[in-house]
Amino acid sequence: METTTVRSIVSEDFRSAAIFEKYSIDFCCHGNVSLEQACQESGAPVEDVRAQLAILSKEKDVREDSFDAWELDRLAEYIIQTHHRYVRSAIPTLLAHTKKIAEVHHERHGELAAIHDIMTGVAEEMTAHMMKEELMLFPYIKKLAVSARGGIPVQIPPFQSIQNPIRTMEAEHVSAGNGMGSIRKASLQYAIPVDACTTYRVTYQELQAFESDLHKHVHLENNILFPKAIELERQLFTASQHG
Repeated sequence: METTTVRSIVSEDFRSAAIFEKYSIDFCCHGNVSLEQACQESGAPVEDVRAQLAILSKEKDVREDSFDAWELDRLAEYIIQTHHRYVRSAIPTLLAHTKKIAEVHHERHGELAAIHDIMTGVAEEMTAHMMKEELMLFPYIKKLAVSARGGIPVQIPPFQSIQNPIRTMEAEHVSAGNGMGSIRKASLQYAIPVDACTTYRVTYQELQAFESDLHKHVHLENNILFPKAIELERQLFTASQHG
C-alpha cells in the first residue's frame, strides 16, 4: 500500500475518508503521497490505519433474501447494529463535510448551503427517530418474539397497540426520505462539478451512500419488521383472549 496514494485510496472507497480524518491525514489538498508518508507526517500509526482500511474492504452485506425468514428480535437487533450504527457514525462526518464545502464553494455553488441545512434536519430527525425505536418500539417487538417462542402471555403496552408507534415511525421515514430526495434534487443527482475538490466529491459520495442505506433501512422496517410485528401482536392478543 506504500506505493498507493492516500488520494487514490479515497477515490476507490470514499468511506476511507472518515478514517483519514480520524488521524488528521489530509486526503484532499495534500493527498498525493503514500499512506506510509502520510502517516509519518501526521504522526498516525500506519499499522492501525492499514488495519482499519482492511476492515472496510472485508465488509460484506448480509443477503437480503434471508431477512424475511429471521425471527423478529434478531431482525430488530440487526437493524440497530447495522443501520442505526451506520447512521450515527455517518452523521458527524456528513455534517462536517457539507458545512465545509458550503463555506468553501458557496460563491459558485449556492445550493450547498441548502444541502447542509437539509442534512442537519435529517440528522436531527433520524437521531430522535432511532432513539424512540431503541427505547420503546424495538424492545416491545423483542418481547413479542420471545413471548411467541415461549408461549408467554404478552402484556398490553402503554401505547395500546404496536400500530400506534409504527404509524409515527413510518411518517418519520417519509420525512427523512423526502429530505434526502431534496438533497438529491439540489445536487442534480449527486453530479460532481468540474471544479470540485476531493472533499466535495467525497461528500456527494457519502450523501449518496447515506440515502442508499436509508432505503435499505426503511425497507427492512416498513416491509418486513413492522408488518410481521403487527401480525404477531394480533395473534398473541387473540390467543390470550381465547385462553
